[in-house]
Amino acid sequence: MSAAAPDFEDARSRMVDSQIRPNKVSDPRILTAMRTLPREQFLPPGLRVRAYLDEDVPLGGGRVLMEPLVLARLIQLAAPGAGERALVVAAGPGYGAAVLSACGADVVALEEDERLRALAGQVLPRVAPSVRIVAGRLEQGWAEGAPWDIILIEGAVRDVPLALAGQLRVDGGRLVTVCVERGTTGKGILAEQTAFGLRAQPVFDCATPLIPSLLPAPGFVF
Repeated sequence: MSAAAPDFEDARSRMVDSQIRPNKVSDPRILTAMRTLPREQFLPPGLRVRAYLDEDVPLGGGRVLMEPLVLARLIQLAAPGAGERALVVAAGPGYGAAVLSACGADVVALEEDERLRALAGQVLPRVAPSVRIVAGRLEQGWAEGAPWDIILIEGAVRDVPLALAGQLRVDGGRLVTVCVERGTTGKGILAEQTAFGLRAQPVFDCATPLIPSLLPAPGFVF
């Protein structure tokens, strides 16, 4: 007898009710988006059964589909307004971009990995057709659309790349990501561009893998 097919709709509701809502996510737009968007479709078929677990889902090459709660808290931290222009860096298969779009933002999803970009190209036109998918090196951001009201780096970094910081709108622009300093726990951060440079504030503890291509280049050791 074959196993029953997963009930993704039920799993989606359970994810919101057990992982997201009890853990300081109160924005109704985020809750509705996560209860509605078919997260499993942003994964290859063999990984879809893991779509609603409280964990990062490995996608190969050091990349992951970010844990739902961490993503939800970052987007809530960004506080997207209707019509604001948002850049998602390391968008992967596009789930974070879709959630941001459902919150009313005008979203560009930047991805350098051809395989992940192809997956995004299969699902986003169906579930979040207003999201624009672009190809480019992550550390360079997307200057064509700058300045951005919101930049979401969908993964962890040691430091925010200078090019990305420079593409954030001064006076009101917000950048959110997970920052992991060596030997420390990751922190969800909210950063704003000021006349004196990027000012970052750690807001909550969390863990998600570092984005390999955004790691600093190794230096010489004497």
